[in-house]
Amino acid sequence: MPSSLPHQTSVLVVGAGPTGLLLAGELQRRGVPNLLIDARAEALHWDRATVIHPLSLEIFEALGLVDRFLEAGCRQRRILIHADGQRLGELDLADCGSRYGFNLGLSEEVTETILTDHLESQGGAVHRSCRLVALETHGEGVTATVACGEQEQAVQGRWVVGCDGLRSTTRALSGLDFEGHGISRPWAVFDAAVEGWTESHEVNAAYLDASPLILTALPEERWRVYLRPEAEEGDLVAEAAAVLQRYLPQARFTGVENPSRFHCHSRVASAFRAGPVFLAGDAAHVCSPAEGHGMNCGLHDAANLAWKLALVHHGAADPALLDSYEQERRPVAQAICRSGDATEQAHGLQEPAERAARDRAIAAMLANSVARQQEVVAETEMNLSYAGSAITLGGAIGSEAQPFSAGQRLPSTIAAPPRAGADLLHALTHRCGHTLLLVAGPEVPPDALAGLQAELEADRAEGTLPPALVEAVVAVRLEEAPSLGLGPLTLLAVRPDGFIGLRADADHRRAVRRYGGLVLGG
Repeated sequence: MPSSLPHQTSVLVVGAGPTGLLLAGELQRRGVPNLLIDARAEALHWDRATVIHPLSLEIFEALGLVDRFLEAGCRQRRILIHADGQRLGELDLADCGSRYGFNLGLSEEVTETILTDHLESQGGAVHRSCRLVALETHGEGVTATVACGEQEQAVQGRWVVGCDGLRSTTRALSGLDFEGHGISRPWAVFDAAVEGWTESHEVNAAYLDASPLILTALPEERWRVYLRPEAEEGDLVAEAAAVLQRYLPQARFTGVENPSRFHCHSRVASAFRAGPVFLAGDAAHVCSPAEGHGMNCGLHDAANLAWKLALVHHGAADPALLDSYEQERRPVAQAICRSGDATEQAHGLQEPAERAARDRAIAAMLANSVARQQEVVAETEMNLSYAGSAITLGGAIGSEAQPFSAGQRLPSTIAAPPRAGADLLHALTHRCGHTLLLVAGPEVPPDALAGLQAELEADRAEGTLPPALVEAVVAVRLEEAPSLGLGPLTLLAVRPDGFIGLRADADHRRAVRRYGGLVLGG
């Protein structure tokens, strides 16, 4: 650790978990000076989060990191759901709407290692044994007092982003409340192999008995085992084995590591911003671990905030753009907390009649193709939408939940049947700035497509479309455009986080200028 920190930066990032590491790395990649501090003397050697959802893998793909994650992790392709001695059904994640048709099992400390390497490759670093102790906001931004060991120093910054977890000092110093409740029934966790396992290892398995048990796959045919212990004291492995052996009598846990108990919360900060101070990750929201949304939601916070901070830092956008961070991300956090609360309630049912009714409802959902598909999309977080955001423009033909609507994530694949065109469009948009995608159907003359692309390129060169906003204008012809729900000639402005900010099926140049005004101000 250096003897002192820089006395000035643009963004002070507090907390070097996955959220803080991704945010700092993305700011570095965009040329935004930032300082990442963490109170721990060294990185964690083990942490209990495991599941990386497809949307997070698409973020890592945009950073050139996805191959490293895929090599390190274990694909979790199906979720097997059991209750009270029966298998109720399963979810196949292949149809989630991403080219990554699976969750990835990887212990959180490995995720942090990969993101730390990425940060360092961009010229950044984690400053450890450094904790935030005071904040003072003023007209120029914020003055933070940071203690590194016994030594305190002031750091001047334009913004502070608190990624410092459940007991966030940043949140407390900002005067923001953490609304919600503690989850009364504790959780426990351990890592182990399962001798006598008969299924594929590329699955997760839930056993919704009176003492629920969840197995999530890890590399090397190991599992992270989550359970709801019956008492504060007791043999966690024996309790988990008793549930599992109801379904697999010959199964037993071996090579057990890291057994521990923990308490959870379901809370969302009263605001994600207080002047120049922002909250992200567990500092902004915490939820039940049952659905695996916590770490992923924090990664999505970072991807959403980084490009906006960069535009404002470089003077390309009005600071009002930063208001859209809370507008887009806080409803997502509230939704995952509601979903987690519902799951907790379902897990906690003890009356036989209530449990039987729950099991029938789950089995019916899993037997219905439409309901099952909706559950797969929700499980993998592929249902995120910013359709109500103040910085989206242009609806779709039909429901705004359709692919290629403004506010939706640009699809990387469309199932039933798979469409190669969606995959092609996704591959064209991995950029720090917006990509303007011009998609022409088969009836559009080639010179009309080329002419519009040339006009937009000229607008960009002349500054009518600021290069800070639009990084590239890409034109593509797709025979299957009508079947994808696209018009004869559709323009999509794809944001750096992979979401569609603008859809225009006519008057394209004017629509782009209006969209630029929404994002940049003025």
